[in-house]
Amino acid sequence: MSERPHGIPVRSLGVLRRALLRWYDVHRRDLPWRRTRDPYAIWVSETMLQQTRVETVIPYYERFLNRFPDLASLADAPLEDVYDSWTGLGYYSRARNLHAAAQTVLDEHAGRLPADVETLRRLRGVGRYTAGALASIAYDREEPLVDGNVIRVLARLFAVREDVGDRLVIERFWQIAGDLVRGARPGDLNQSLMELGATVCKPRAPRCTDCPVRVGCAAADSGEPEALPHKQKRASARALVSVAAWLTRGGRTLAVRRPEGGLLGGLWELPGGELADGEALETGVRRCIHEAVGLRVQSAWRVGQIEHVFTHRRLRLHVFRCSEPEGRVRRAGFAAHRWLTADTLASLPHGGPTRKALALLGEAEASSHRARIRAASAPLG
Repeated sequence: MSERPHGIPVRSLGVLRRALLRWYDVHRRDLPWRRTRDPYAIWVSETMLQQTRVETVIPYYERFLNRFPDLASLADAPLEDVYDSWTGLGYYSRARNLHAAAQTVLDEHAGRLPADVETLRRLRGVGRYTAGALASIAYDREEPLVDGNVIRVLARLFAVREDVGDRLVIERFWQIAGDLVRGARPGDLNQSLMELGATVCKPRAPRCTDCPVRVGCAAADSGEPEALPHKQKRASARALVSVAAWLTRGGRTLAVRRPEGGLLGGLWELPGGELADGEALETGVRRCIHEAVGLRVQSAWRVGQIEHVFTHRRLRLHVFRCSEPEGRVRRAGFAAHRWLTADTLASLPHGGPTRKALALLGEAEASSHRARIRAASAPLG
């Protein structure tokens, strides 16, 4: 019996393919992007699903396609409108990249998403996984894909005990997935691997008795399937302490927009900045305001703080209300600024920290309003 370079018999791969496809035909979830063959719609779904749960993506996917039903409508839309439809989904660079890539497809490929992975990977934001997903699912190309779910399934099946974060080990998974995908229905085969990892071969408490490839699975045979895959612990997220300020003038609040690129690129937020080690909050907020937007404030009142965890950073954001600022706005490090009503500010595309800060400010204002009402209604004397 012939074998592939990584030691898996060709016959075994055929048995695996048939078992996975039979299982997928019966047990796959009914997801909206599985009801279409439109490459554009599949591209939107694959972009949204990066680092985001299926349950979270579904309503965003449906609203996004209602607003941008085809590639041309997305390419022609202002980036602000794209951000607006993405607000709350997080990882906004995905929206920015999707928009830029759609313009490239419109300009260079007559509005048709390419079918080959080499051309797909030249599009902004389209990596190896997304290119494989689009080529196989949308165009029936025999192209593999590897994500966290696929890694977990393959590591357990074939007893891959090395660190799955290692580049050479990841390449081995791509080789195995590349062999598995060869044959009929490559898109469904790829989706069966992801579906199995998402619903059966889960990180904790895998349902081995429901697995279509349980027979011969090395991890299941060991009795400790959760021991795989093995991944070395990465360094803990860096602590970051910052301030954000609610500055009003003439009944309007100052908002600033970050430059494109980088963390939270292109999104709106309250002005502020990072505190120095050991810096007092009141001193720090006045310094940050002046350095960020050139304004001076005499007084600042701390409303509270919020916590937000990014992939490599853990943010503690202290939120302040300030006295009316003095001076003229002179931005440093921001792409734009606007004085806005509270409702307009809340409707702009912004990231998780700003959403939490605005909610905190709203709760504080509501609490203060209730206290004023109670004080006004209290009996005199």
